[in-house]
This record gives sequence, C-alpha cells and structure tokens, in this order.
Amino acid sequence: MWLDTTQAGTSGAEAARGPGARASLGVVPLGAVPPGAGGAALGCLVVVRDGPEAFDKGQRVLVELYAEQVSAAMETGRIGAAQERELPWVRGVRIGAFVLDRNSGRIDVDPMLLTLFGIAGETFDGYVEGLIARTLLDDLPVVMSVMGGASSEVRNLMFRVRGSFDEPRWLELRCRVLVDGAGGPERVVGVVAEDLSLQLGGAEVFGLRELSAALAEAATVRGVGRALVDGLTSRLGADRVAFAELRDDHLSVTVLDPPTPAAWPEFWRPDRRTEWLEASVDGLPTLRAALRTGRMSVWPADSGLEPGLAGVGAGGLAVLPLSAGARVVGACLAGWDSPHRITDDERLWLSVTAGRAAAALARSQAIEATLERVRILQTSLLPRELPSISGAAATARYLPATGGLDVGGDWYDVILSDGHLALVIGDVQGHSAEAATIMGQVSTAVRAYSAEGHPPDVVLARANRLLLGMKTDLFATCCYVSVDVEEGNAWFVRAGHPPPLLRRPDGSTEEVNVDGGPPLGVLEDAEFPLTMVDVAPGAVLALVTDGLVESADMAMDEGMHRMIALLGAADPSDIGLVADKLISDAKRRDDAALLLLRYDGLKVRPVRASWRVWRLPEAVMHARRFTARTLRSWGVSEEADVVQLVVSELVTNAVVHTQGDLRLDLTRIGDRIRVAVTDSLPRAPVKPRIVDWESTGGRGIMLVEAMSAAWGSVPVGGGKQVWSEIALTPHEVSSPNAGADDAQQADGHLPGVGGPVRGGTR
Repeated sequence: MWLDTTQAGTSGAEAARGPGARASLGVVPLGAVPPGAGGAALGCLVVVRDGPEAFDKGQRVLVELYAEQVSAAMETGRIGAAQERELPWVRGVRIGAFVLDRNSGRIDVDPMLLTLFGIAGETFDGYVEGLIARTLLDDLPVVMSVMGGASSEVRNLMFRVRGSFDEPRWLELRCRVLVDGAGGPERVVGVVAEDLSLQLGGAEVFGLRELSAALAEAATVRGVGRALVDGLTSRLGADRVAFAELRDDHLSVTVLDPPTPAAWPEFWRPDRRTEWLEASVDGLPTLRAALRTGRMSVWPADSGLEPGLAGVGAGGLAVLPLSAGARVVGACLAGWDSPHRITDDERLWLSVTAGRAAAALARSQAIEATLERVRILQTSLLPRELPSISGAAATARYLPATGGLDVGGDWYDVILSDGHLALVIGDVQGHSAEAATIMGQVSTAVRAYSAEGHPPDVVLARANRLLLGMKTDLFATCCYVSVDVEEGNAWFVRAGHPPPLLRRPDGSTEEVNVDGGPPLGVLEDAEFPLTMVDVAPGAVLALVTDGLVESADMAMDEGMHRMIALLGAADPSDIGLVADKLISDAKRRDDAALLLLRYDGLKVRPVRASWRVWRLPEAVMHARRFTARTLRSWGVSEEADVVQLVVSELVTNAVVHTQGDLRLDLTRIGDRIRVAVTDSLPRAPVKPRIVDWESTGGRGIMLVEAMSAAWGSVPVGGGKQVWSEIALTPHEVSSPNAGADDAQQADGHLPGVGGPVRGGTR
C-alpha cells in the first residue's frame, strides 16, 4: 500500500497507520509492503519519506524489490531468532540498492552495495564499469545482461565478485527495467544481496576449512601447491592433479599427484627429462587461452584437445587459473581418464578454492622473493672460495635454516695476509635481514682489522667497539684463531661463542679450553683473553656455530660431545669429506656454519731478514748493501740485481713520500724472493696512467711492476706495506739456509746507518 500527502487525511490512511500515527508521523508519504514467504505475510516493511514528495514509480519498485529480498532471506533462514534479539531484524542481511541509467552508464548506489562489491566509496567514479571490473570473468555475461533487454519483469540473477586477493563472494541481483513512454529501455532499478543459497554442505565446509588452514600454514610455493593438490584430489577424485607456477610463458609443475611424471604426456617432459614437468603455453593454445581469460575452464570427454592436454584428462579436464590481482601466477590442472562431468558443487568448490589458493600463492611468492634477496645478500658476504694455504688445508660449509623463513647471521672467514693466517667464525643474534646486514658489517671489520696485523684480542676489541657504535639491539658471537703455520702454534680468542675443537694426529679430540669474553656489542670495556695451544702436523681445528650443535631437542653440551665423537672418528686425509660428514649428521633447524683447518706443517720453511731503515741521505745505499749481503748468504746471484733495483725504488718512495719509521723485509720461500717495505703512511702508492719524457714522478712504481712477478700494497697498523715478489731461476731454487745467521749478524750493526729488526732462519 502506498500513501501520498493527498491521501494522508482520509480515514483509510488513518486506519492503516493506526491510532495516533498521524500525530507522530505528520502528513508525509508512506509505503507499506508485506514481505511474504510462501504466500504468508511475515511482517510489514514500512518506508516513510522526509519530504512531501510522493514515491515515484522507480522508488516503489525499489522498495518492493527490497521487500522481496528480505522475504527470501527470511525464507531461507538467514535471519534467525538470535539476530532478531540482537539487531533490528531487517539488518540481518546485507542489501544494497542501485539505479542504472542505461544510456549513460551512470549508476546511483548506496554505501552497502559498494561494500558488497569491495569498493571504497571515495574511489568509485559513479559508472557501472567500476562494478563490472570486480565481477568474475565467468559470471561477466550475467552482469552484462542487465545492460540489454527491455523486459519489465523482475529478474533474479546470481554472480560472483572478489577483491584483489579475496575468495569469490556470491551475490544475488533482483532488478526490473523501467521503460519510458516510447517503450524503450530507460532505467534499471535493483537490489543486490549476499546470496547464501549456494552454501556448501557440512562435509564440504569442513574440507574447505581444512584446506584453508593448510594454505594459511604453507610458507613456501611448494607448500601451497601440496596443500592445494591434496585438497582437490580428495574432493574431485581426479586421476591427475598438478599445481604449476606460471614463469614467463612456461608452466612449471611444482607438485604432482600421483608423483609419477611418466604418466603425463611427452609434451610435458622436455628433452625426455622425467625429474620435473614443464610446458610452454605457446605450444598449448587451448591452455594459453584459458590462462589469458583468468577464469576456470572445463572440457568434457572427447573435446578434441591438443595431445598435450588430451593426455592429461581424456575423460575430462579442468584448468583453474590462480590470479593475483590482474596477473595469473599459476594454475591447477585436474584430469580424469574416464568420462566425468563437473557438478555445480564442484564448480563452487573450485571457485572458492581458487581465490584462497591464489592469495596463498602470491603471499608465498612474495616471501620467497624477499627470502632469496636476503640469502643472496648473506651468501655474497661469505667468501666465494678459501685461499690456498702453504702447510695447511681449510674448508667451510654453510647451510641455511630448515625451519622458518628468515635467515640468520652465521659467517666464517679465512684471512691470509703477508704470511699471517687467521680463522674466524661468528653468529649475529636473530634471524632477519638486519642480522644478515650486521653480519656483513662485523665480518668485514674483523677482516680489515686482521689484515692490518693486529693480534686476535685487539681485533675482537675493535670489532666490539664498532658494533656498539652501530646502536643496534643485536649482538654477535665470534671465535678467532691466529695460526702460525711455521712454528705450529695457534692463538685463540672467543666472544660468547662455542669453543673450538681440536683433533690431534692420534685421533683424540677435545674442546679447546679458551677463556671466553662476552659477546660483541654488549660491554664497551670488554676484555678478550688469549689462549695459546701447540698444534702438531696432522691436527684438525674445527670451529662451529651453535646451529650445528644445539637444537630444540638437543642441548649444546650434548651436541658438542656428539661433534667430538664424529670428528674423532673421521679420516682427516680428505678435509672436505670430514666437513660433509659433520654437517650432514647434525640435527638442526637453525642456520649453521662449520670451518675446518688441517695443519700439515711446512716442508720448506721460509727464510727471513729484516732491516730498519734510518732516514739518512745514504739510506737507499745501505738498504742495497743489506740486500746484497743477504742474497749472497741465500745463494741468490742471477736475480740479485733485479731484487736490489726493486729495493731501491721501494725504499726511495718510502723515504721521499712518507715520514716515521721504515722497515725493509726480505723473505725467501720456495722459488720467490719477497721484498716488503713498511711505512707509516696509510695511502697506497698510485701508478701514473701517463708518463711523458719530462715527468720525474711515478717511474719507480712502473719499474717495480715491470720487474716483479707480483706486487701490491696492504694496510698494516698505522700505515701500509708495499711488497714485490721476484721469481728465481730454476737452478737457484734450493735450500739456502746455511750461513744466513752469520751474514745477518755481520751486517746487522752498522753504526749510524740502521740495524736488523729480525733476521736469520726460522
């Protein structure tokens, strides 16, 4: 019943309103529409206008459609007694209204309709295309049909919409076309509500919940695929189900059920490979078209598909694209050998599953991409290869965490600088990109301090101050070992790190009792005491991180004892196999690092001589004389002039361009003579790019480069060391130890010129 202001004073109107209604409502238009269910009126929907204007035809149709939608909700039990007690019963179902102008495409909507479509009010431009864009492609013809046709009958349509990563939402549309006086279409008036009449059954809902939980827990792409394939296999009963990622123009199968690639067509096994399945979508035009549309495609038996698809499902094939936003990121294929018809319930299951799987896949891809970037950062900060060490062999292993997605801060390093050998292993607290970044900074600092020649305790003390200066909440543990390969001893220092292990040549293995200091980055005035241990040829040093010896079900003491037993039983002849055995047998979930050094000892020990260069006009002359006497004592004659020329140029550069103490070091090891001049200027020498006839600077460095097999500059504490290596002729490569001490002592005390810093054989 509809009343306007002209009818408001009649007795019929008053009777309809009830006693006292006119006084309370005033003289206003009013509509009363009974929402009936099954022919019985369950109540009355009353609509009152604020102003005096009467309800026009479109508004009346809209209210009637709204009442019908409420009636349908009541009929299907969507509004229950509990809702009636808690809320006004008409709010138990969400209904939105619209009025569409077919000629212009403009559409007037209320906020509830935008909510149902998942559109923010401030982003909606008022055109119907904004609603169409949120409609599933499979159901787009349903929505587009509202734009055509001239029927004035009420139409009841169902379709699905979703947001970027939401699962499809079923909506129910009731509309009526209002024609103008000429009979042509003018406006479409309608209401849209959540349609729950297509609800899954109890068992299906439970299965969907299980699948949703599995997808939510999956942290990797393969985990998502495994959950999806298991869920679809149990629900559809297909003979083949596969999950594949779309990479460029290829579908790469990640999970397969049954896991027998040979059961798939040859097209999916390029180059006869059977360890994985892969197919180019360009070679499967039917599949490419399905992926391009982004909607589920189903082909019954005998559909005439290309062999690459017909072999997957001769009795029926379903392809479910997985779309993240506007991009297809993967697909799921299900095939049957015998004829199979997909039911409406299965279509609904697939539609709901597709949205959840696509969201999980997009999330896992983003996580794995972030994880890969962090892992690349972490591994790039580790040594690409360990240096070759005379008298020893080193190897290292690193394995990322097996549980969780974050990376840790474990690192290792082997530093060989000017005959100085250092082993370092450490671990930054936590598992994150920040931990990996701090690891890179601390490990680089330790390498730099070590290369400068600082003793182990000073290296860690400086690294500790550096980490404190970073103002981070993270701390780091570290174990540092300085090995004297010539003498066979090792100096240990550690900062909150697990102790190192030592396997002696007889196989006995034990922890090295190293007095440890606190972790780096905890105390500003921390001390790191040194411990010296003799190392015999054939011994093996093992440095580990806690991820290798500690886990949730294994205490560190137990893990260390286990590692001691494994190391003691290993054959040290192949240090790489020893490392593989130790790290493969470890029970771990955290990331882990292992650094091993087998000490073999030197067969030919280096011969060294050092000279303190005084800053006198004759400094270069005396340096040449010292060099000539030393080379004679070593039995070097053919290359003596070359070595003296290099000494002259390096000492001259140091005297002219630097200040402070100077030292000349000569070393013979094997087939080379090494010349090194140490000064107090940190800046490295620069070789000129162009030297013309009139220039006088830069020629010395060019001569050194021309005469040397290798040359360079390394930083040392407070300065630098410029070095050169000169290769000896083959017949001079012998052991020239005799007479070296006598020659150094005879030349070592020239008054007013200089003196030996360290000389003789070692």
